[in-house]
Amino acid sequence: MSRSLVLAGGGMRVAWQTGVVRALYEHGLTFDHIDGTSGGILTTGMLLSGQDPAEMALRWSALRVRDFSSPLPLSGYLRGPWALPALGDADGVIHRVFPALGIDPHTIRSSQLAGTFNLVDFADKTCVAVPHTDIDAQLLAAGMSLPLFLPPLCRDGHVWTDAVWVKDANVGEALRRGADEIWLAWCIANNPYWGDGPLEQYVHMIEMSANGALFAELDAATRPFILHVVKPEYPLPLDPEFFAGRITADTLMEMGYRDAVRYLDGAHPSGVPKDPGCTAMRLTPRGVRYRERLHGTLGGAELVLEVAVDLPLPDGDAPSAGARLVGHVDHQPWGGRVLLTDGRAQTDGGTFTYTARASIAGRRQPLRIGRAPATAPIRALWTRVGSMVLEVGDDTVSTLALGPRDAAYALASVTPLGTHGLHERLDAVADLAATRLVRAAAGGGR
Repeated sequence: MSRSLVLAGGGMRVAWQTGVVRALYEHGLTFDHIDGTSGGILTTGMLLSGQDPAEMALRWSALRVRDFSSPLPLSGYLRGPWALPALGDADGVIHRVFPALGIDPHTIRSSQLAGTFNLVDFADKTCVAVPHTDIDAQLLAAGMSLPLFLPPLCRDGHVWTDAVWVKDANVGEALRRGADEIWLAWCIANNPYWGDGPLEQYVHMIEMSANGALFAELDAATRPFILHVVKPEYPLPLDPEFFAGRITADTLMEMGYRDAVRYLDGAHPSGVPKDPGCTAMRLTPRGVRYRERLHGTLGGAELVLEVAVDLPLPDGDAPSAGARLVGHVDHQPWGGRVLLTDGRAQTDGGTFTYTARASIAGRRQPLRIGRAPATAPIRALWTRVGSMVLEVGDDTVSTLALGPRDAAYALASVTPLGTHGLHERLDAVADLAATRLVRAAAGGGR
């Protein structure tokens, strides 16, 4: 069976795909062909540059997200707002982001693994799957150059730009190359939410184009194949959230790992139906997200647990979403960074508890940490902290602590979820101070 990995776009948020790739590789999946579109070009470029998921994760963690931003020469802005070629240029992507992520066009061209990178030639309005053997840094950047934000690449009578408006996942190219099984990593939203404002509606146009083109291509397929789709349960934060530091690359990668493991655990050999439900997501519940670090030692070696927790807040009669978490444990004797799955923040007796699973010594084992009294307000997570116990399986393995700097880091990371506009965000933060942990763990709905 020939197998293709199709990496759809999603802007800078495609850090999420690194977690997906790690889970797929841990599951033993190998691919004969990798295809990238828009932001998915980054993940494809890293893989074809010879990186494994561990190196990919280290590079994303160290990346300065602001390096994506690069201004035009002054002369470009002097032309006035109605004559701007774009808000910026691709120099930051080519000269800072690609090197930081280890994307090397020379290595890509010599890769033994087949790859394709999708661009639109605006001259004839067609999507072109450029083989990895013909790629260069300028073409890679052009494939991520959304109109308004980055200018196209004009070369030899072609006008190369981002393919997302024509297709955001080239299933047809995978089929043309003989794929019998396609694994699609999808991170463009697909739910009923419609927001106000130019940014939200620009994104909605991308959502309509990307999803609509995918559904049309699936419907037009002329031969049978198996489709697997890994996607978030809720839409990922938009790029401005990432750019502003309200979501981190680590959290995105941990989400991708969780989402892929969840899919793999329940995957059917025949895949998913090839219909609009294959990318459908749920509406994000109203709540907050925070990220915190807990420190300890085990066997004389440092152990650091870092988690990002999504806590629902009261939202009328809305259905309970439950509190969820993603994260990792850094502990060298366990093999370095171990990612968490099945993460929950819940009440256990009289305690607010983090629970998850982690693959340790080749076996997925349960983890448990009691964080605070279940009836305490949420702020008690960082104001009433003593020693906490980390349990793995039935054994207590370490005592963890949250220092003053870690508490400040957690408080600074608090971000509203499922809210729109300054007023709703401020309301969510105000509710955070009053909500009890037992209620947040149960889901927040009245």
